[in-house]
Amino acid sequence: MNATMARTPSWSPARTYALEAKYEFLKLLRMPGYAIPSIAFPAMFYLLFGVVFGRGTVGGVAMPTYLIATYGAFGVIGASLFGFGVGVAVERGQGWMLLKRASPMPPMAFFVAKLVMCTIFAATVVTVLGVLGIAFGNVRMPSIVWLRLGVTLVLGAIPFCALGLGLGYLVGPNAAPPIVNLVYLPMSFLSGLWIPIDVMPPLVKAIAPFLPAYHLGQLALGVIGAGAGAPAWSHVAALAGFTLVGIGLALWGYRRDE
Repeated sequence: MNATMARTPSWSPARTYALEAKYEFLKLLRMPGYAIPSIAFPAMFYLLFGVVFGRGTVGGVAMPTYLIATYGAFGVIGASLFGFGVGVAVERGQGWMLLKRASPMPPMAFFVAKLVMCTIFAATVVTVLGVLGIAFGNVRMPSIVWLRLGVTLVLGAIPFCALGLGLGYLVGPNAAPPIVNLVYLPMSFLSGLWIPIDVMPPLVKAIAPFLPAYHLGQLALGVIGAGAGAPAWSHVAALAGFTLVGIGLALWGYRRDE
């Protein structure tokens, strides 16, 4: 009995959080429906529009360099919205979240694990785009600029994790994928992540500042010297506001479930 007890690992909050994050990541890594589109779609779009058709400059920056920032934002947003929005909705529908709430696991471990998972996928997307840009787009930037761009995009996942969490608590498991797509794709287009905002119609330019994806895109573009000119703090403040909106929706949905 003493030997058995000695072999039993002691419980600690850190170990619980680490294990939950590990298995959350492995779960999604083994789900092609999430892992492949999250990484392949931004890479595919970048190769097509940034490398094959990426001629000329935008805001004084070569198109392949410009689109590293915007498609990086596009990929980060997708990983975050689908990881939280669809993941939470499906697990609510399966009763998995109810089981976790009844277990002795710390309540925040579930959400921290998903946040860690989303940031890992976001970092993977940014890394893949960087490799493609260097190898095929002749993108050349100082190391510090690459680092700042990567950090900006990965941290930019947080507001969209919050918005995804809010969506995950508002919709059911069957409705979650199409609703997330209805939010994600038009928002990305209207925010100038697919086509530079400078060439968009005036109506789109007027709508874009009200969308969170626009502000992440502008933060990323500001790092490479191609932003629209607004100070970085204004975009950070806007994203912080959208983060609070997402958390507020999630809290309302959580209480409704109870």
